[in-house]
Order: sequence, then C-alpha cells, then structure tokens
Amino acid sequence: MTGSNVRRTNRRDRCRRFTCGGMLALAGTASLSVAALAVAAGGDSSRVAVLDARELKPGGEATTPGSTDHRDAFSRFSNGIGLDGEARFKLGNAIFRKLWVSSPSSTKSSDGLGPLYNARGCQNCHLKDGRGRPPQADWPEETAVSMFLRLSVPPTSEEERRLLAEHRAATLPEPTYGGQLQNFSVQGHAAEGQMTIAYTDHPVKLGDGTVVTLRRPGYGVSNLGYGPMRADVMMSPRVAPQMIGLGLLEAIPEAAIRAAADPDDRDGDGISGRASEVWSRELGRVTLGRFGFKAGNPSVRQQSADAFNGDMGLSTSLFPRPSGDCTSAQSTCLSAPNGNSPSETDPEVSDQLLDLVTFYARNLAVPQRRGANTPEVLAGKASFAALGCATCHTPMHMTGDMPGQPHLSGQTIWPYTDLLLHDMGEGLADGRPEGVASGSEWRTSPLWGIGLTETVSGHTYFLHDGRARSIEEAILWHGGEAQAARDGYANLSKAERAALVAFVNSL
Repeated sequence: MTGSNVRRTNRRDRCRRFTCGGMLALAGTASLSVAALAVAAGGDSSRVAVLDARELKPGGEATTPGSTDHRDAFSRFSNGIGLDGEARFKLGNAIFRKLWVSSPSSTKSSDGLGPLYNARGCQNCHLKDGRGRPPQADWPEETAVSMFLRLSVPPTSEEERRLLAEHRAATLPEPTYGGQLQNFSVQGHAAEGQMTIAYTDHPVKLGDGTVVTLRRPGYGVSNLGYGPMRADVMMSPRVAPQMIGLGLLEAIPEAAIRAAADPDDRDGDGISGRASEVWSRELGRVTLGRFGFKAGNPSVRQQSADAFNGDMGLSTSLFPRPSGDCTSAQSTCLSAPNGNSPSETDPEVSDQLLDLVTFYARNLAVPQRRGANTPEVLAGKASFAALGCATCHTPMHMTGDMPGQPHLSGQTIWPYTDLLLHDMGEGLADGRPEGVASGSEWRTSPLWGIGLTETVSGHTYFLHDGRARSIEEAILWHGGEAQAARDGYANLSKAERAALVAFVNSL
C-alpha cells in the first residue's frame, strides 16, 4: 500500500468511525425523530446520526463525573487520579493561582516577577481554567490581561535562517521588545506598551438570505516604552486557551498524529494537514509540536515553562533567564534584581514547582457531554460529518502509555482535533510564520468543552484572537482548507445550522 493510500485509508477510517458502523442509521426512536427533524428542515433524512455511548465520556475513564452547570466545570481533577494524585493536583492548583511579586522580597518562594510581564499568575489569564477574551475597550479604559500580542521579525542573516531551519528557534524576536508585548511592569520600569484593537464590520450573506455580521480586527500598539519597533515587525494576537484535557492530548501517540498528515494532499481531498516540528528543550532534539494555536510546544511541561518565562518573567530550568523576555536594548530590565537563588541552577520556579503545575495542567479533567442524544444534536452531528468538519476536527483518538499516570493511558477520547496544522485562508491569516507554520496555518483546536465557555468564562468569544462572538461566527471565519465545509454550513437551512451549532455546544 502506498503512502498516499495509507493516508486516504486513515482519513476514511476516521470518518467511518464517526459516521458509519452503527453511528449513522435510521434505527431507534431517537434516530427516527432526527429523520423527521431533518425532513422538516429540508435536509437529507438518510443522513442521521446515533450516539456511541463512549462519546458521553469525552476524556474516557478520566472524564470528570462532576456537574457542568457552574464555573468550576473545567477545574476538576481527572477521574481515577487516586489520593496521592489528588494531593499533587491541589498543590499544583495553589501554584497556578499564586500571585508572584517582584524581587527583592521577603517572600522568597514567590518573588521574581517581571520586570516586564503580562500577568502575575497563571489563573489571571486562564480564569477558572477557561479561555481568555479580548478587552472590551483599549487602554486606559481596560488593560488586556488574558490576551497579548506576539512579536517577531523576518530573518536578515544566514545565522538567523539556520536557527529557523534547524528548528532551534520558531521565530525571531523583535530586537527591542522581544517575542511578545508586555503591558505591565514592576515598580521602576516602564511597560512595553499597550495593544490596540479596531474592528470593522464584515457582513456575510448565507444561502437562505440571512446576513451575519462578522467583525474584522486590526491590531496596533500605543504608548511604546522603549522607542520604535523595527519597521518589518509582525504582530499576532493570542487569547489564553482553555486548559482541559491537555494530558490526554499529550498521551496520543506521535505516530498516530503523523499518520494522519498529508502535507502534499496526495489523496486530493483538499485537506493537507502538516505536523508541526519544534525543538524540545527536555529532549534536546526536534519533535512533534502539539500545544499552542500554531502547535509551537511539544509538551505540557515546556508549554508551562514557556508561559512562566514569557508571560510572567519567571525562570525555570527549561527557560533559565530570570529577566524573561527582556532584550539587550532593555538594559535596566536585564540588570534588575531577580529571584534566582543563588544562581541559574536554582531558578525562580524550581523543578518541584514546575512539575506540580505540569501535573495540574495535565489532569484538568474533561467534563461529560450534555444533551448528546437529543434529536437536534444528533441531526447536527450528521451535518458535521457530512460537511467534512470531522476531517480536521477528528472526533476520536486512543491514548498510549502515559508514564506514571495510568488513568490517562489507554483511553478512548473524543477531543475533535487532529493536532495538525492547516491553512485556514486569508481571513484568519496573521501573516506571521511560527516554526513550520505559515502565516495562514493554525493547529486544529480541540472542541471538547467548547459549549461550556459561557458558563466557565462568562463569554462566547472564540478563535485565536476572540474575534468570533459565537460558534456560528467562528465557523464563518473558516477558509482555505476549510472553505468547502464553511460554504456547506452557509448553505444549510436555519434549522440545520441551529442543529449543527447545538451539536458543537454539546461537546
């Protein structure tokens, strides 16, 4: 069997597991009700889904049995974690919620913040372990906390090109302001600046004549604290993502993720997912990227250490610089007191603390499905598959062995992602390459828990920059490889669109 045939088979098998083999049928009372709904809406009654009972536990046996009707729905520990695991989880949660202070301080275990930073604690951005949002107004009316701007510049030397080619660096920082704009600073230092956002309306007419008004954002910076940026700076916004299920995503075997990649679209289906290749600071080599909107980090531990350093200016053994993202142009920042004691072999966030936060992040449990067997949701599930959404938002995976965490190992999970990079078109493009990801490529975001965003986070802002104010707006921003699926959605009837959105909200 050729490589392209293997990829084609893998993709068809994924679709078959989701839509066939007993999952699309006109069998049983629920299915007949869905058929009636589909006909009433002008849909295809031959395409009706039934529920696989395993879907009720998206995180497999690690799914939390806790209720989902309040703000702590994302903050529970994995089922089966055990008493020792529960104790470690609670310690990790305490560190995740900790507010760090600047050095020098009498609180030696909590000092080292900044000098430049975006938040004083992990929980500030990932409030209730949910997703962040864009500010409702520009500074000084509101200061962004759970959203910031990434910064980078194109290479100008052979050495810089070599670093990028070898994946030793995913981007090149802006020479003065570094890899992200930090809008807070400790006393005696100037903040780098403030992000500005200007939205313009972008009306979209659907097949039935309904007009949905999207908002197209434009980004800038005001109140620069250290002079002008380089003229060719590239900026890309990021909201803090939700935290659930990270350990399960990390447990999906690398080979399984790579097997679904089809970078040259050899099967001709218009979908050409690519694996992200990133440098692992833990392994000292290139490996698969899984985490972040462009899959820029390979593990939960490295992602956590990266956030400590970039977002809070805190050193770890993986990112040992105590000045965080400060650059050589910010000499006062580099020479400021820090919390390393007595040297970089004893960083501001010790390995013990980093390991506890990593354990916590790996074990934030996925909640149970809600209303998964209603006629409307099952009709939406059928449309989701028929339109091709499940080609990238792969419903089901099997986890491999997670050393020391048997409750995450060997699980059938339903995250709705392939963890691959896809070209999403010009509408969502940020024009800023990151690693192997181009300026229009993004990792497929997991969909599990998305319907609880309003309950947990108090809003319904989606995508990497929160521009979408609803699930429907997020779908309509899809382009590139997802254009056909997006156009298919736009041509559904009102009832069929509502059913598909209801299905997504049930995940």
